[in-house]
Amino acid sequence: MTLALRVPEELSARVPAEQRGPGRDRSSVRMLVSRGTEVTHRRFAELPGELRAGDLLIVNTSPTLAAAVDGTLGHARVVVHFSTRGDDGRWAVEVRDPDGRGTTRPRAGGPAGEVVSLPGCVHLVFEERVAAGGDRLWWVRATGDVPAVLREHGRPIRYSYTRRDQPLSAYQTVFALPYADGAGSAEMPSAARPFTERAVAALVRRGVQFAPVTLHTGVSSAEAHEPPYAERFDVPEASARLINAARAGGGRVLAVGTTGVRAVESAAGADGVVRAARGWTDLVVTPERGVRVVDGLLTGLHEPEASHLQMLEAIAGREAVRRTYEEALRGRYLWHEFGDVHLVLPPETAH
Repeated sequence: MTLALRVPEELSARVPAEQRGPGRDRSSVRMLVSRGTEVTHRRFAELPGELRAGDLLIVNTSPTLAAAVDGTLGHARVVVHFSTRGDDGRWAVEVRDPDGRGTTRPRAGGPAGEVVSLPGCVHLVFEERVAAGGDRLWWVRATGDVPAVLREHGRPIRYSYTRRDQPLSAYQTVFALPYADGAGSAEMPSAARPFTERAVAALVRRGVQFAPVTLHTGVSSAEAHEPPYAERFDVPEASARLINAARAGGGRVLAVGTTGVRAVESAAGADGVVRAARGWTDLVVTPERGVRVVDGLLTGLHEPEASHLQMLEAIAGREAVRRTYEEALRGRYLWHEFGDVHLVLPPETAH
């Protein structure tokens, strides 16, 4: 789905919510609520009032990595965005040019055999494209300890719409957990960013449950809107049981972020039952495929060309998505990872 809309540059969220107002979860984050084509305007702090006892939120526990590292390719300065670590130890990376403003611009990767040098005497050797016909992401073989390089020399990936570099803590969600092998997401699972311990406690008091899953996101550069690449996910047995029990008891299953949808729909059978699963998923949720488990979604606002809009259309319908985005523009909501959020609820549960 592509919307015939243009998002003005001034609607890009350039700094985190807490630098615009009182905090992540308070009046500085707005929330557009849609039930079918009915749209209302709220603040994220009002989320408990939009949910009810028995509802269940699927949350992604993947931490955000400091996945951008300066390097050199020949005599040229480059920035490497580490996207995904493969089962064979290789990394999928995107190599970009510094733009002189603290951010980067795209460049083609490769060719095979080319070497990028990183701090700590670590070298990356280009081996093959991640996707046939695309020069953006390449599999590389590293000569050293990449997680150590990220910890010591990395910084969060950011794009030109942001005002300045932010600490890694600005890109972590309250649900993020450390992984012993250094695994994590190249870019923040940002729909969960407004949540704080206070917000979670308020939802628990409301009777809302949480089901943790993991999906380590790769890079999703703002200049490219191709479907997501395969990503590593894990839906544990306890979460599968919680989701199935919520559905059986009449509760609504709502994903916090498109990553949560992708993970749980990858673990769902044709019968709609979620079973424990882990591995790699290349699932793209489209209106044709539909959703088997998720009733609704809390997400950010996506570019009109973004593939994520197919998922929103699968959950809410084309007309509902169009109507919501027109309202978001009219209401001057903020886009991108530091921006406002959109709560999609099924129309039959309006209250």
